[in-house]
Amino acid sequence: MGMKAVIKDSEFIQDFSASLSDDYLKAKSYVQDVPTQSLLHIRSFTHKLAELLGQDKQVAFASPNLYDRIEQLNQQRVIDVKTTRALHRLRADGNRGAHPEKYHLTQEQLLALAQKSIKDALALVEHLYPKVKGYAALQYCYEASDAMTAKDLCYRAIMENDAHAQYLVGISFKTKALMLKEQESLKEQTLLKEQTLVIAAGPASSADVSAISQANSASHLSATDCFSRAAYWFSLAAPRNMEALHEHGVALIHGYQGTPEVAEGEKAIATAAEAGIVNAMALLGYFYLVGSESFQPDSQLAQHYLQRAADGEQTEAMANLGVLHYQQKNLTQAHYFISKAAQAGYPHAQYHLALMLANGDGCTRDVIASEHWMAEAAEQGQLDAMLMRAQHMLNDDNAFGNDLTQAEDYLRQVIKYSYSVAAMIELSMALADGMLGRIDVVGAAALLKLAQQNANKKEADIIEPLWQSLALQIENVLKVTQDPAEIHSLKHAQTLLSQT
Repeated sequence: MGMKAVIKDSEFIQDFSASLSDDYLKAKSYVQDVPTQSLLHIRSFTHKLAELLGQDKQVAFASPNLYDRIEQLNQQRVIDVKTTRALHRLRADGNRGAHPEKYHLTQEQLLALAQKSIKDALALVEHLYPKVKGYAALQYCYEASDAMTAKDLCYRAIMENDAHAQYLVGISFKTKALMLKEQESLKEQTLLKEQTLVIAAGPASSADVSAISQANSASHLSATDCFSRAAYWFSLAAPRNMEALHEHGVALIHGYQGTPEVAEGEKAIATAAEAGIVNAMALLGYFYLVGSESFQPDSQLAQHYLQRAADGEQTEAMANLGVLHYQQKNLTQAHYFISKAAQAGYPHAQYHLALMLANGDGCTRDVIASEHWMAEAAEQGQLDAMLMRAQHMLNDDNAFGNDLTQAEDYLRQVIKYSYSVAAMIELSMALADGMLGRIDVVGAAALLKLAQQNANKKEADIIEPLWQSLALQIENVLKVTQDPAEIHSLKHAQTLLSQT
């Protein structure tokens, strides 16, 4: 009896649907050197797969939005729960690939996410194969990617003057620059206030500093270097590639190579928008929404470009459409578009949707749904949501997902990424009062001192009575304790509070 032939994973995808093959192969080829591009192809793959599943059952989609299409397939029982979850997971991963810096992803995490998404896409096709084809899936083996290595990409960019390759080299440098910029910012904050932060941020802080230092030394490039190189490649490709022209415009506005050239940058973005580049349309719509150097606020044009970008599933455009309608007091439409952006995985929209649901703005007030979206935004690293979730967990016994360990982690992350005085105060109070299952007066004092150093007048007024209360608490405990270790900690906290 002969053995069954085992085909490659790429052949397996091709056999399932030729329309998915190109995105799958590109996702694999870009995964090592341009993982952001790999994840964008995963998003495209997911879109085409949803279309394929709908066509198979003659579904007429009511919306161009991928979230809506997945939900429509689910509601019409075209796909099962496992498929629905898998499609939403791939959709969310693709969205993270568009803006990895907003999710605080490192280069290693971005690469791991892209690799996982490719395997997830393959597993989903394997699950769907017998349902779509009507017979058992062919045997296949996963073959390590025929990766388009950095050397191959650079050869095409330099020797063949390939505009798309030049654009991808630019994207690779830009992604690295954005991640290095965040790492350098964290390192600078840590070095400026090293002694206080080590106490306030807990044991992980020194490890964070070490990891950042290693990452920077290993890269041999600064964020400034990477931004400059990205700008060079975008400018080279811009005359022949509209996506590169958009990025060239962004580089000019932000001064990737030195002095910003805002008017020239906005002109390039407008040209790319007219050529149908979704991200450029979203940005041009934003210019018309708030005004810029070259464009006066114009609600009609803002809506025109934001709507076109939203139809292309640009999540920030959906959110800004919501903002536009909110400004026009059209709360129902504002809720609709902010909901769309939230469902598409945009954390800032999820946070604002939670607020709208809590207040009943443009919708029926729904506290449970509000908590759900606040938790979703916090989970994706939206700092305002993380702070609010932590406050709810610490101060409301009935809060959704009342996890004190998670609350502490959220507060430390908010402090780490935004130096939020409100988070410092909240965590200081929790440590002083034993709300986290332990009393840590040293940590409480260090955080309160850090808050005082960064506070505005209103915040300083809040800190003052807390400062006095903590000082009194320390003084009272020192009068009664006989424990040498506790006395040492209390005196350390007392010293911190005395250094104004």
